[in-house]
Amino acid sequence: MSRNFSEIFSEQRKKMLIEQLIPRGIEDVKVLEVMGKIPREEFVKTKEKVRSYFDGPLPIGNNQTISQPYIVAYMTEMLELTGNENILELGTGSGYQTAVLAEIAEEVSTIELIPELAGIAEELLTREFGYTNIRFKTGNGAEGWTEHAPYNRIIVTAAPVEFPELLFDQLAEGGIIIAPVGGYTQNLMKYQKMNGKIIQTGLIAVSFVPLIV
Repeated sequence: MSRNFSEIFSEQRKKMLIEQLIPRGIEDVKVLEVMGKIPREEFVKTKEKVRSYFDGPLPIGNNQTISQPYIVAYMTEMLELTGNENILELGTGSGYQTAVLAEIAEEVSTIELIPELAGIAEELLTREFGYTNIRFKTGNGAEGWTEHAPYNRIIVTAAPVEFPELLFDQLAEGGIIIAPVGGYTQNLMKYQKMNGKIIQTGLIAVSFVPLIV
């Protein structure tokens, strides 16, 4: 990609912060810094690169999407990251949300059901971007990844009709889960484990691809 395209995308990232994220209430400085740093265009298909900073989701193949920038920022902010977390991500997809998490948290374990997407994301994140704090797994995200539990944070990037409660067992005390839940209509939910009990809070209406199990 020529320098001219790099400059254009850099300008579009700044515009994304100013026009899409900050006006909608994204305040976490870490989240804004990371979203302004990561080249989103590297995570979309070639024919979609011109729309990389479009204010909405984009197709990435296999009937999956890369989420709207605002939703990525909002979900990340709702995780309330400090930088020391061990995170489980269900639904690697393009790897863009994974990169955002890896920039802030200590460790990220990410699971993707579709082998093609899993391979592309791992190649991009490890070989191209050089992340060393991400573990990759291809499989059923609804089962979690017990080997590296407990997790301080869990983020789900596809919508189960009902939240898979066995994931609560893999959440550390005081931990937070952010997940879209529902069928035709979905709500973004926040779950927090307090004194061994799960407290749930509805956040905003969303529209995600279904969680395939």
